[in-house]
Amino acid sequence: MTLEAKRAAGPGVVEGCVQVTHPIGLHARPSVKLTQLAKSFSAAVRLRVAEEEDWVDAKSIVRVMALKVKVGQSLVFEADGTDAAQAVRDLVALVERNFDERAAE
Repeated sequence: MTLEAKRAAGPGVVEGCVQVTHPIGLHARPSVKLTQLAKSFSAAVRLRVAEEEDWVDAKSIVRVMALKVKVGQSLVFEADGTDAAQAVRDLVALVERNFDERAAE
């Protein structure tokens, strides 16, 4: 996991990067878990696939699922707000835990 403050973007902006290791990638159930967790923070949270340019709202299930993230791809989270660092830490941890799903799926 990489977690860093982005000074150029503003004092409250935090970014983190994590590789998806879930065998099916970011499919429906993990997308729901990710967006629900993102919604629990007051910070604005964005997400993108590391190789892509476009950011999406991590609180939007439709936009997150539209990314069609596969195993092995890296996700980059960016949050801005009072709880930005906690949001990024918790989202990265969720991905690292394979979205709390069993590996046999």
